Amino acid sequence: MVDSAVSSTIGFGPDRWERIRESHRLWWDGELGRPLIQMRLGGAEAPRPAPDLPPRIFEAFYDDTVPVEAIVDRWDYNLSRTRFLGDAFPHVWPNFGPGVAAAFCGASLECGNGTVWFHPEKDAGITELELSLNSTSKWFTRISQLMKAATDFWQGQVQVGMTDLGGNLDILSTFRPGEELLFDLYDHPEAVKARTWDAHTLWWDSFDAFNRRLQPANPGYTCWTPVFSETPYYILQCDFCYMIGPDMFDAFVKPELAKTCEKLSHSIYHLDGPGELTHLDSLLQIEALDGVQWIPGAGARPVSEWPEVYRKISDAGKKIQLFGTLSDLAAIAEQTGRADNIVLMADDSIENREAIEGELERYGAM
Repeated sequence: MVDSAVSSTIGFGPDRWERIRESHRLWWDGELGRPLIQMRLGGAEAPRPAPDLPPRIFEAFYDDTVPVEAIVDRWDYNLSRTRFLGDAFPHVWPNFGPGVAAAFCGASLECGNGTVWFHPEKDAGITELELSLNSTSKWFTRISQLMKAATDFWQGQVQVGMTDLGGNLDILSTFRPGEELLFDLYDHPEAVKARTWDAHTLWWDSFDAFNRRLQPANPGYTCWTPVFSETPYYILQCDFCYMIGPDMFDAFVKPELAKTCEKLSHSIYHLDGPGELTHLDSLLQIEALDGVQWIPGAGARPVSEWPEVYRKISDAGKKIQLFGTLSDLAAIAEQTGRADNIVLMADDSIENREAIEGELERYGAM
Protein backbone atom coordinates (compact mmCIF):
# COMPACT_ATOMS: atom_id res chain seq x y z
CA MET A 1 0.00 0.00 0.00
CA VAL A 2 1.22 3.49 -0.88
CA ASP A 3 1.61 5.93 1.99
CA SER A 4 -1.35 8.33 1.79
CA ALA A 5 0.95 11.16 2.83
CA VAL A 6 3.03 10.84 -0.37
CA SER A 7 2.58 13.91 -2.56
CA SER A 8 2.93 14.33 -6.31
CA THR A 9 6.32 15.29 -7.73
CA ILE A 10 4.96 16.65 -11.02
CA GLY A 11 5.66 20.33 -11.58
CA PHE A 12 2.54 21.50 -13.40
CA GLY A 13 0.64 24.24 -11.63
CA PRO A 14 -2.62 26.21 -12.07
CA ASP A 15 -1.06 28.85 -14.33
CA ARG A 16 0.04 26.24 -16.85
CA TRP A 17 -3.33 24.54 -16.72
CA GLU A 18 -5.02 27.85 -17.53
CA ARG A 19 -2.81 28.16 -20.63
CA ILE A 20 -3.74 24.61 -21.65
CA ARG A 21 -7.44 25.32 -21.26
CA GLU A 22 -7.18 28.51 -23.29
CA SER A 23 -5.10 27.10 -26.16
CA HIS A 24 -7.31 24.05 -26.58
CA ARG A 25 -10.52 26.08 -26.26
CA LEU A 26 -9.37 28.46 -29.00
CA TRP A 27 -8.20 25.57 -31.21
CA TRP A 28 -11.53 23.75 -31.02
CA ASP A 29 -13.28 27.03 -31.86
CA GLY A 30 -10.97 27.63 -34.82
CA GLU A 31 -9.55 30.80 -33.30
CA LEU A 32 -6.05 29.79 -32.14
CA GLY A 33 -4.35 30.70 -35.41
CA ARG A 34 -1.70 27.98 -35.11
CA PRO A 35 -1.53 24.22 -34.61
CA LEU A 36 -1.77 22.62 -31.20
CA ILE A 37 1.59 20.97 -30.48
CA GLN A 38 1.79 18.57 -27.55
CA MET A 39 5.48 17.80 -27.09
CA ARG A 40 6.44 15.38 -24.32
CA LEU A 41 10.11 14.89 -23.46
CA GLY A 42 11.09 11.74 -21.63
CA GLY A 43 14.19 10.86 -19.67
CA ALA A 44 14.25 13.72 -17.18
CA GLU A 45 16.02 13.11 -13.89
CA ALA A 46 13.79 11.39 -11.38
CA PRO A 47 12.91 13.57 -8.39
CA ARG A 48 12.45 10.53 -6.17
CA PRO A 49 13.18 6.80 -6.04
CA ALA A 50 11.26 4.58 -8.42
CA PRO A 51 8.33 2.69 -6.89
CA ASP A 52 8.52 -1.07 -6.46
CA LEU A 53 5.60 -1.62 -8.85
CA PRO A 54 6.95 -2.08 -12.40
CA PRO A 55 5.40 -0.21 -15.34
CA ARG A 56 2.86 -1.97 -17.55
CA ILE A 57 1.33 -1.07 -20.92
CA PHE A 58 -2.08 -2.27 -19.77
CA GLU A 59 -3.29 -1.67 -16.23
CA ALA A 60 -5.28 -4.88 -16.66
CA PHE A 61 -1.93 -6.71 -16.40
CA TYR A 62 -1.67 -5.85 -12.70
CA ASP A 63 -2.98 -8.52 -10.37
CA ASP A 64 -6.16 -7.77 -8.43
CA THR A 65 -4.10 -7.68 -5.24
CA VAL A 66 -2.21 -4.58 -6.46
CA PRO A 67 -3.81 -1.54 -4.81
CA VAL A 68 -5.06 1.11 -7.20
CA GLU A 69 -3.07 3.64 -5.17
CA ALA A 70 0.13 1.82 -6.14
CA ILE A 71 -0.77 2.09 -9.82
CA VAL A 72 -1.36 5.83 -9.39
CA ASP A 73 2.03 6.14 -7.68
CA ARG A 74 3.71 4.41 -10.64
CA TRP A 75 1.90 6.80 -13.01
CA ASP A 76 3.04 9.75 -10.93
CA TYR A 77 6.67 8.63 -11.05
CA ASN A 78 6.52 8.18 -14.83
CA LEU A 79 5.03 11.65 -15.26
CA SER A 80 7.62 13.18 -12.95
CA ARG A 81 10.33 12.14 -15.46
CA THR A 82 8.51 13.83 -18.35
CA ARG A 83 8.65 17.48 -19.37
CA PHE A 84 5.62 18.99 -21.05
CA LEU A 85 6.32 21.56 -23.75
CA GLY A 86 4.04 23.58 -25.98
CA ASP A 87 0.44 22.51 -25.46
CA ALA A 88 1.30 19.26 -23.65
CA PHE A 89 0.10 18.46 -20.16
CA PRO A 90 0.33 15.55 -17.69
CA HIS A 91 -2.18 12.90 -18.66
CA VAL A 92 -2.92 9.26 -17.82
CA TRP A 93 -5.72 6.86 -18.70
CA PRO A 94 -6.66 3.41 -17.41
CA ASN A 95 -5.81 1.03 -20.23
CA PHE A 96 -7.77 -2.20 -19.96
CA GLY A 97 -7.82 -2.95 -23.67
CA PRO A 98 -9.73 -1.51 -26.64
CA GLY A 99 -13.42 -2.28 -26.38
CA VAL A 100 -13.44 -2.91 -22.63
CA ALA A 101 -17.15 -2.01 -22.51
CA ALA A 102 -17.74 -5.62 -23.59
CA ALA A 103 -16.34 -6.71 -20.22
CA PHE A 104 -18.98 -4.58 -18.47
CA CYS A 105 -21.77 -6.73 -19.87
CA GLY A 106 -20.57 -10.30 -19.66
CA ALA A 107 -17.42 -10.79 -21.72
CA SER A 108 -14.31 -12.19 -20.06
CA LEU A 109 -11.01 -10.28 -20.18
CA GLU A 110 -7.82 -12.20 -20.94
CA CYS A 111 -4.29 -10.81 -20.66
CA GLY A 112 -1.63 -12.43 -22.79
CA ASN A 113 0.98 -11.99 -25.53
CA GLY A 114 1.40 -8.33 -24.67
CA THR A 115 -2.24 -7.42 -25.23
CA VAL A 116 -5.78 -7.82 -23.91
CA TRP A 117 -8.46 -10.02 -25.43
CA PHE A 118 -12.19 -10.20 -24.80
CA HIS A 119 -14.22 -13.41 -25.14
CA PRO A 120 -17.95 -14.18 -24.83
CA GLU A 121 -18.73 -16.36 -21.86
CA LYS A 122 -21.64 -17.96 -23.69
CA ASP A 123 -22.67 -18.41 -27.32
CA ALA A 124 -25.65 -16.13 -27.91
CA GLY A 125 -27.14 -15.43 -31.32
CA ILE A 126 -27.50 -11.85 -32.47
CA THR A 127 -31.25 -11.94 -31.85
CA GLU A 128 -30.81 -13.18 -28.26
CA LEU A 129 -27.78 -11.08 -27.33
CA GLU A 130 -28.31 -8.66 -24.45
CA LEU A 131 -26.01 -5.68 -23.92
CA SER A 132 -26.39 -3.53 -20.84
CA LEU A 133 -24.06 -2.07 -18.24
CA ASN A 134 -23.43 -4.10 -15.11
CA SER A 135 -21.94 -1.46 -12.81
CA THR A 136 -20.97 -4.13 -10.27
CA SER A 137 -18.88 -6.11 -12.76
CA LYS A 138 -15.25 -6.74 -11.84
CA TRP A 139 -13.66 -4.61 -14.54
CA PHE A 140 -16.05 -1.68 -14.33
CA THR A 141 -15.45 -1.59 -10.58
CA ARG A 142 -11.66 -1.80 -10.95
CA ILE A 143 -11.54 1.05 -13.48
CA SER A 144 -13.85 3.18 -11.34
CA GLN A 145 -11.65 2.65 -8.28
CA LEU A 146 -8.53 3.52 -10.26
CA MET A 147 -10.10 6.71 -11.62
CA LYS A 148 -11.19 7.79 -8.16
CA ALA A 149 -7.77 7.08 -6.64
CA ALA A 150 -6.10 9.13 -9.38
CA THR A 151 -8.37 12.17 -9.11
CA ASP A 152 -8.22 12.05 -5.31
CA PHE A 153 -4.42 11.99 -5.39
CA TRP A 154 -3.76 14.66 -8.00
CA GLN A 155 -6.66 17.00 -7.25
CA GLY A 156 -6.68 18.47 -10.75
CA GLN A 157 -2.92 18.52 -11.38
CA VAL A 158 -3.09 15.62 -13.85
CA GLN A 159 -5.76 14.95 -16.45
CA VAL A 160 -7.21 11.44 -16.05
CA GLY A 161 -8.60 10.22 -19.37
CA MET A 162 -11.48 7.91 -20.25
CA THR A 163 -10.77 4.23 -20.76
CA ASP A 164 -11.05 2.74 -24.28
CA LEU A 165 -14.71 1.77 -24.39
CA GLY A 166 -14.64 0.64 -28.03
CA GLY A 167 -16.82 1.20 -31.10
CA ASN A 168 -20.34 -0.02 -31.72
CA LEU A 169 -19.69 -3.02 -33.99
CA ASP A 170 -16.38 -3.66 -32.23
CA ILE A 171 -18.31 -4.36 -29.03
CA LEU A 172 -20.77 -6.56 -30.90
CA SER A 173 -17.95 -8.48 -32.57
CA THR A 174 -16.68 -9.60 -29.17
CA PHE A 175 -19.90 -11.56 -28.69
CA ARG A 176 -20.13 -12.62 -32.36
CA PRO A 177 -16.47 -13.47 -33.07
CA GLY A 178 -14.81 -14.58 -36.25
CA GLU A 179 -17.15 -14.40 -39.23
CA GLU A 180 -20.35 -14.59 -37.19
CA LEU A 181 -21.09 -10.87 -37.15
CA LEU A 182 -20.34 -10.61 -40.88
CA PHE A 183 -22.95 -13.29 -41.56
CA ASP A 184 -25.35 -11.51 -39.23
CA LEU A 185 -25.16 -8.37 -41.37
CA TYR A 186 -26.70 -10.42 -44.20
CA ASP A 187 -28.88 -12.84 -42.29
CA HIS A 188 -30.20 -10.62 -39.46
CA PRO A 189 -29.70 -6.98 -40.46
CA GLU A 190 -32.49 -5.60 -38.29
CA ALA A 191 -31.20 -7.48 -35.24
CA VAL A 192 -27.70 -6.10 -35.84
CA LYS A 193 -29.11 -2.57 -36.01
CA ALA A 194 -31.03 -3.12 -32.77
CA ARG A 195 -27.94 -4.47 -30.99
CA THR A 196 -25.94 -1.50 -32.32
CA TRP A 197 -28.28 0.83 -30.46
CA ASP A 198 -28.02 -1.40 -27.39
CA ALA A 199 -24.24 -0.94 -27.63
CA HIS A 200 -24.83 2.81 -27.95
CA THR A 201 -26.72 2.79 -24.65
CA LEU A 202 -24.06 0.61 -23.00
CA TRP A 203 -21.34 2.99 -24.23
CA TRP A 204 -23.08 6.10 -22.98
CA ASP A 205 -24.06 4.57 -19.64
CA SER A 206 -20.39 3.65 -19.11
CA PHE A 207 -19.11 7.03 -20.32
CA ASP A 208 -21.46 8.97 -18.07
CA ALA A 209 -20.82 6.77 -15.03
CA PHE A 210 -17.05 7.11 -15.35
CA ASN A 211 -17.30 10.86 -15.80
CA ARG A 212 -19.21 11.05 -12.53
CA ARG A 213 -16.07 9.52 -10.95
CA LEU A 214 -13.73 11.89 -12.79
CA GLN A 215 -15.53 15.19 -12.43
CA PRO A 216 -15.32 17.81 -11.04
CA ALA A 217 -11.79 17.07 -9.73
CA ASN A 218 -10.48 16.40 -13.24
CA PRO A 219 -9.30 19.43 -15.26
CA GLY A 220 -11.50 18.42 -18.20
CA TYR A 221 -12.02 15.58 -20.66
CA THR A 222 -9.62 13.36 -22.63
CA CYS A 223 -9.40 9.73 -23.68
CA TRP A 224 -6.52 7.55 -24.89
CA THR A 225 -5.56 10.40 -27.22
CA PRO A 226 -5.17 13.39 -24.92
CA VAL A 227 -6.63 16.24 -26.94
CA PHE A 228 -7.91 18.35 -24.07
CA SER A 229 -11.48 19.62 -23.94
CA GLU A 230 -13.32 21.45 -21.20
CA THR A 231 -16.50 19.65 -22.25
CA PRO A 232 -17.15 15.97 -23.12
CA TYR A 233 -14.89 14.66 -25.91
CA TYR A 234 -13.86 11.29 -27.31
CA ILE A 235 -11.90 9.56 -30.09
CA LEU A 236 -14.53 7.36 -31.77
CA GLN A 237 -13.83 4.26 -33.81
CA CYS A 238 -15.13 1.17 -35.53
CA ASP A 239 -12.23 -1.11 -36.39
CA PHE A 240 -14.71 -3.74 -37.60
CA CYS A 241 -15.54 -1.52 -40.58
CA TYR A 242 -12.22 -2.61 -42.15
CA MET A 243 -14.15 -5.71 -43.24
CA ILE A 244 -17.25 -4.06 -44.74
CA GLY A 245 -18.01 -1.81 -47.69
CA PRO A 246 -19.47 1.71 -47.83
CA ASP A 247 -23.12 0.59 -48.07
CA MET A 248 -22.88 -1.49 -44.92
CA PHE A 249 -20.94 1.27 -43.16
CA ASP A 250 -23.73 3.72 -43.92
CA ALA A 251 -26.37 1.25 -42.77
CA PHE A 252 -24.82 -0.21 -39.62
CA VAL A 253 -22.14 2.20 -38.39
CA LYS A 254 -22.83 5.74 -39.49
CA PRO A 255 -26.24 6.37 -37.84
CA GLU A 256 -25.03 5.51 -34.33
CA LEU A 257 -21.71 7.26 -34.93
CA ALA A 258 -23.45 10.45 -36.04
CA LYS A 259 -25.73 10.38 -32.99
CA THR A 260 -22.77 10.02 -30.63
CA CYS A 261 -20.99 12.91 -32.37
CA GLU A 262 -24.08 15.04 -31.82
CA LYS A 263 -24.15 14.17 -28.11
CA LEU A 264 -20.45 14.91 -27.57
CA SER A 265 -19.13 18.46 -27.47
CA HIS A 266 -16.07 17.43 -29.49
CA SER A 267 -15.23 14.27 -31.43
CA ILE A 268 -12.47 12.85 -33.62
CA TYR A 269 -12.67 9.59 -35.57
CA HIS A 270 -9.87 7.00 -35.38
CA LEU A 271 -9.34 5.99 -39.02
CA ASP A 272 -7.14 2.92 -38.71
CA GLY A 273 -5.38 1.60 -41.79
CA PRO A 274 -5.81 1.82 -45.58
CA GLY A 275 -8.78 -0.56 -45.48
CA GLU A 276 -10.85 2.11 -43.73
CA LEU A 277 -10.14 4.83 -46.29
CA THR A 278 -13.13 3.64 -48.29
CA HIS A 279 -15.31 5.15 -45.55
CA LEU A 280 -13.61 8.54 -45.35
CA ASP A 281 -16.01 10.35 -47.68
CA SER A 282 -18.98 9.13 -45.66
CA LEU A 283 -17.33 10.08 -42.37
CA LEU A 284 -16.63 13.60 -43.57
CA GLN A 285 -20.33 14.05 -44.25
CA ILE A 286 -21.08 13.79 -40.50
CA GLU A 287 -21.60 17.44 -39.63
CA ALA A 288 -21.01 17.01 -35.89
CA LEU A 289 -17.69 15.17 -36.35
CA ASP A 290 -14.86 17.61 -35.61
CA GLY A 291 -11.86 15.77 -37.00
CA VAL A 292 -10.06 12.62 -38.11
CA GLN A 293 -7.06 10.77 -36.69
CA TRP A 294 -5.38 8.95 -39.60
CA ILE A 295 -3.24 5.93 -38.62
CA PRO A 296 -1.59 4.41 -41.74
CA GLY A 297 -0.60 1.24 -39.88
CA ALA A 298 2.37 -1.10 -40.02
CA GLY A 299 3.91 -1.56 -43.46
CA ALA A 300 2.14 1.45 -44.97
CA ARG A 301 3.63 4.72 -46.16
CA PRO A 302 4.88 7.04 -43.36
CA VAL A 303 2.35 9.31 -41.74
CA SER A 304 3.42 12.39 -43.73
CA GLU A 305 3.11 10.70 -47.13
CA TRP A 306 -0.67 10.71 -47.48
CA PRO A 307 -1.36 14.15 -48.99
CA GLU A 308 -4.59 13.01 -50.67
CA VAL A 309 -5.99 11.96 -47.28
CA TYR A 310 -5.05 15.12 -45.42
CA ARG A 311 -6.27 17.41 -48.22
CA LYS A 312 -9.63 15.66 -48.24
CA ILE A 313 -9.98 15.99 -44.45
CA SER A 314 -8.89 19.62 -44.42
CA ASP A 315 -11.01 20.61 -47.45
CA ALA A 316 -14.05 19.17 -45.68
CA GLY A 317 -13.48 21.64 -42.85
CA LYS A 318 -12.40 18.97 -40.37
CA LYS A 319 -9.44 18.95 -38.00
CA ILE A 320 -6.45 16.60 -38.25
CA GLN A 321 -5.02 14.73 -35.27
CA LEU A 322 -1.51 13.46 -35.85
CA PHE A 323 1.05 11.28 -34.07
CA GLY A 324 4.48 12.17 -35.43
CA THR A 325 7.21 14.78 -35.47
CA LEU A 326 7.51 18.49 -36.08
CA SER A 327 8.77 17.61 -39.56
CA ASP A 328 5.57 15.62 -40.19
CA LEU A 329 3.55 18.62 -39.06
CA ALA A 330 5.40 20.91 -41.47
CA ALA A 331 4.95 18.47 -44.37
CA ILE A 332 1.21 18.07 -43.83
CA ALA A 333 0.72 21.81 -43.40
CA GLU A 334 2.40 22.31 -46.77
CA GLN A 335 0.21 19.64 -48.36
CA THR A 336 -3.04 21.14 -47.10
CA GLY A 337 -2.08 24.81 -47.14
CA ARG A 338 -2.76 25.33 -43.45
CA ALA A 339 -1.56 24.25 -40.01
CA ASP A 340 -4.10 25.79 -37.67
CA ASN A 341 -6.46 22.80 -37.88
CA ILE A 342 -3.78 20.26 -36.84
CA VAL A 343 -3.04 18.85 -33.40
CA LEU A 344 0.28 17.02 -33.13
CA MET A 345 1.19 14.50 -30.44
CA ALA A 346 4.98 14.14 -30.31
CA ASP A 347 7.50 12.46 -28.04
CA ASP A 348 11.21 13.16 -27.83
CA SER A 349 14.16 13.09 -25.42
CA ILE A 350 14.96 15.64 -22.76
CA GLU A 351 18.41 15.85 -24.38
CA ASN A 352 16.87 17.66 -27.36
CA ARG A 353 14.99 20.22 -25.31
CA GLU A 354 16.82 23.35 -26.47
CA ALA A 355 16.38 22.63 -30.19
CA ILE A 356 12.73 21.65 -29.73
CA GLU A 357 11.95 24.80 -27.77
CA GLY A 358 13.35 26.83 -30.68
CA GLU A 359 11.01 25.05 -33.10
CA LEU A 360 8.03 25.57 -30.80
CA GLU A 361 8.79 29.28 -30.53
CA ARG A 362 8.59 29.56 -34.31
CA TYR A 363 5.06 28.14 -34.16
CA GLY A 364 4.13 30.43 -31.26
CA ALA A 365 3.64 27.40 -29.00
CA MET A 366 6.00 28.40 -26.17
